[in-house]
Amino acid sequence: MTQQFDKRSATAFIVAFGIVSLFADMAYEGMRGLNGPFLGLLGASGAVVGIVAGGGELAGYALRLLSGRLVQRTGAYWPIAIGGYALTMISVPLMAFAFDWRVAALFVVLERTGKAIRNPATSTMQARAGDHIGQGWAFGLQEALDQTGAIIGPLITAFVLARHGDYRSAYMWLGIPAVLTMLTLAYLVVRYNYAGHIEPPASGGALPTLSRGFWLYTASAGLLGFGFADFSLIAYHFAHAGVVAPEVVQITYAAAMGASGLGALVFGLLFDRRGLIVLVPVILIATAATPLVFLGNTVPAIAGTLLWGLAIGTLTALMSASVAKLVAKEIRARAYGMFSAIYGTAWFAGSALLGALYDLSLNALVGVAVAAQVIAIVPLLLAIREIRRTA
Repeated sequence: MTQQFDKRSATAFIVAFGIVSLFADMAYEGMRGLNGPFLGLLGASGAVVGIVAGGGELAGYALRLLSGRLVQRTGAYWPIAIGGYALTMISVPLMAFAFDWRVAALFVVLERTGKAIRNPATSTMQARAGDHIGQGWAFGLQEALDQTGAIIGPLITAFVLARHGDYRSAYMWLGIPAVLTMLTLAYLVVRYNYAGHIEPPASGGALPTLSRGFWLYTASAGLLGFGFADFSLIAYHFAHAGVVAPEVVQITYAAAMGASGLGALVFGLLFDRRGLIVLVPVILIATAATPLVFLGNTVPAIAGTLLWGLAIGTLTALMSASVAKLVAKEIRARAYGMFSAIYGTAWFAGSALLGALYDLSLNALVGVAVAAQVIAIVPLLLAIREIRRTA
């Protein structure tokens, strides 16, 4: 008989997985804060930065459709998770050896591809633990630990930039948390190996289908993703417009990740009590962030980045928690893959468009981003109504 989680072991598993994520985020969130200015130094334009960032997100989300189906079919939760983490952690320090923006772009996409490979497997295992402690709390706690690493990583690279002014040295330093990620992941696999032993659905029975509420919620998330500016474009704007100094960009990003973790904890608890309706104020926070970031001077831009971090971290946690609530356990891996493919495609399209608009008009960029996120409230409210109707 497969060993099962209880409340205590589920909490311990989420915390342990959060520590893995902490080290992982030190590596790749430290990298993300560098990517925009580094691509600019290698000769990339604002449009190219937007397309590369969006292309990385497309790989990081769209490929989850295949990964989700693969993990559900094979049951190889841990092997697929390990492979995805390994690809991401290798890609981060390799950025130090990129001397052409096309090579750097390849490593950006590979880093996101690694996340695509592992995400349906890791999200499904965490959702299994969340069944015992609340999905909002489980994913919110994991996201808070995750964002702790996202604070430390950019601070490391900010320190390196302040001391040496060298992006390549900063990428190399991120190899340390990359190694720590793989070591702590190895412990997690040994200690909680049973987390990946998920019973397949009974043979001969029809699998549950994805509900109308799930599809409406996915549409809302897609519009949100379309309207989110990737931080690579934000950092590019800060460097290009001289809004803040390069090392301050990293500190600002670290502060945004702190707001992200705090928001995930608070709204995660609210989600377990109130459901999807708690996403509405988070969306409104996201809409306020974009004009402050791209149209404001130093102080409004930093404030907007903090709001951006609060919104994106909270939505990341609650999106995973919401999918776990909206679909049957037997098809969670496939649902995570499907949801992520649509969300990632929308993010890519939005990032590419926002990057192109950056070179033409900041007002147009802000208008498109805000409009997409405000419209996202409509399918969200319809999803809430559908869930209440079928409850």
